[in-house]
Amino acid sequence: MKSFAIKTNNSQSIEYLENNLKKINLKDVYFSNKNFKHYTNIIVHYKGNNTQEFMEEISTILSFLVIYEFEEDFLKQIISRDFFYFSKHEQDKILDNCFNIIIDSNTLIKEKFKILFNSFLDFIKENKTIFLSGFVIFRLQPYWDILEKIVGDAVNGYILEKEYNEFISLLKLYINSSPTIEDVLHIVYSANYTIILDSNKNIINNSQDAFKAKFLSDISFSTNDYTLNTLLTLLPEKIYVHLVDNKMDEFITTLSLIFDKRLEICTESI
Repeated sequence: MKSFAIKTNNSQSIEYLENNLKKINLKDVYFSNKNFKHYTNIIVHYKGNNTQEFMEEISTILSFLVIYEFEEDFLKQIISRDFFYFSKHEQDKILDNCFNIIIDSNTLIKEKFKILFNSFLDFIKENKTIFLSGFVIFRLQPYWDILEKIVGDAVNGYILEKEYNEFISLLKLYINSSPTIEDVLHIVYSANYTIILDSNKNIINNSQDAFKAKFLSDISFSTNDYTLNTLLTLLPEKIYVHLVDNKMDEFITTLSLIFDKRLEICTESI
C-alpha cells in the first residue's frame, strides 16, 4: 500500500484536492481529511499494485492545482515585487499580457506542466508527506524562473505598446495642427511593395532621401518607415489605400489610427 499526505492551510487547495482526488482513474484509492490547528492533512491511500500510475495521478493533480489555482497570484507577486513602480492599472495590463503570452504558447504551457509534474513525482517517490506551500516556494525554482521570464516579456510588451500609443497620439496631434499640403494621395500597397501616387496618378518618390526622413522614430515599420515619413511631410487631406492583396497588416492599421477619417481603404484597382 502507498500512502501520501498533503498538508495545507489553504481552503482553496483543500477544495480543489478533494474534488479531483475523487476523479482518479484508479480503483482502491481512498483519502481522508484531518484538521489540525494550523493546517489540514489530506491523506491519500492506494491499495492497488500500480504504484507508479498512482504517483503520476497525484503529481498531475498537484501540478494543475498550482497552475489553475495559484499561478495568477504568483504572477501578481512577481509584478508587484519587481515592477512596483508601475501603477495599479499598468500592473493589471502587464498581468493581462502574461495571460496572453501563456495562451499563445502551447510550448510554454507544456514546459510549465512538465517541470511541475516531474518535481512533484520525484518528491512523492521519496517522501510520504508534502507541505504544499513550502514545496511551491522553495522546491520549484525552475517553474518560478519561467514565470519571471513571462512577466519580463509582458513588461517589455506593455512598454512597447505604451510607446506605440504615444507615438500615434503625437502624430495625430501634429496632423491636426498642421496645414494640408496635398489634396489627395493614393497608396498602392502589398506585402512586397508600396507605391505612392499623387492626385494625377504620378508616382511620388518615398525613398530614404526624398524628405530626409525627419518624422521617423524608434517605432519601426521597416521599408514602410519612409512611406509614413512621406505622408507626414505631404499631409494629404485624403488618402486612398488600394490593397493589392486585400489584406490589412500592422502598417496599414497604424496608418488608419494616425490619419483616422482622412484615410480610406479601397479594394478596387486604381
